[in-house]
Amino acid sequence: MEIIVSGKHLDITEPIRTYAEEKAGKLTKYYSQIKSIEVIADKSQGTQYEIEMIAHVDRHDPFIATTKGEDLYATIDQTQSKLERQLTDHKQKIKSHK
Repeated sequence: MEIIVSGKHLDITEPIRTYAEEKAGKLTKYYSQIKSIEVIADKSQGTQYEIEMIAHVDRHDPFIATTKGEDLYATIDQTQSKLERQLTDHKQKIKSHK
C-alpha cells in the first residue's frame, strides 16, 4: 500500500510525515482492499489547519475525510477516525450483503 503525504502552504517536516504515515497505515486493519492513501495538509488561515485523507480502494469510489483544527496532530487523528468509520461501515455493508 502506498501512502502519499503532501502539504499546501505548509512544509511537511519528517516528524509530520512519519506521524501521518503511521496513522494512515493503521487503516488497513479496518479494510484490507486499500490500494493507496493520500494525506493532504493545508494551513489555510492563520493557525487553522485542514487535513484531507483520501483512501483509494478496489471496486469502490475513493473514501474522503476532511477535518479542520488548530492543532495539526490532533487534526490528523480526527481525520483518521472519520476515515476509519467510513471504511468500517463499508466493510459491514459488504458483509451484510453476502
